[in-house]
Amino acid sequence: MDELKLWALLYKEICELFVAQLQSIEWIDLWHNQVGFLEDEHPFPTPAAFLAFRILGEPQDLGINAQRIVVQLDVYFFYETFLDTFDGGYNQEGALTYLNTITDIHALLHGSSGINYSECKRVGFGPVDTGSAGNLYRQTFTMLVEDASASPDFVGMIPGDVSIEQGGGPDVEIERPFVIPSTT
Repeated sequence: MDELKLWALLYKEICELFVAQLQSIEWIDLWHNQVGFLEDEHPFPTPAAFLAFRILGEPQDLGINAQRIVVQLDVYFFYETFLDTFDGGYNQEGALTYLNTITDIHALLHGSSGINYSECKRVGFGPVDTGSAGNLYRQTFTMLVEDASASPDFVGMIPGDVSIEQGGGPDVEIERPFVIPSTT
């Protein structure tokens, strides 16, 4: 594995996808209920996406401390706004852009595979009550991940790294631990 372990690699890969494809998102972070503590939290610009990971079900052992796991990825998408979506509402277009970005997140992840995951699919979607003037939606995805972060590091050999020399082998005396009596 790289100097980063599995979860950091997975997080960075998803973040890089977002940065490359979803320019409207201004902040990406791990989820720890930042929107519930806006007054106390480190300020962040919006719209913002937050990622949360967890393992679903029983991991499948692949041998030598490696596992295939089903990972649940929750993508929380937050926009602090007083914008209204109703027809004729003040800045309705801006509010609808938020909803379009939710669709863009789905389109980006659903059906995708990357270096550290495969078979991503959306399995859930819904609003999350913030108790504030923000819009927060959570989309839930599942993906397959092979986690070999607990496996020992093996030294790789490249053909040509090992040389074989001709000659006699070491002298080995074979020990005879038992005797078979002769019948003569």
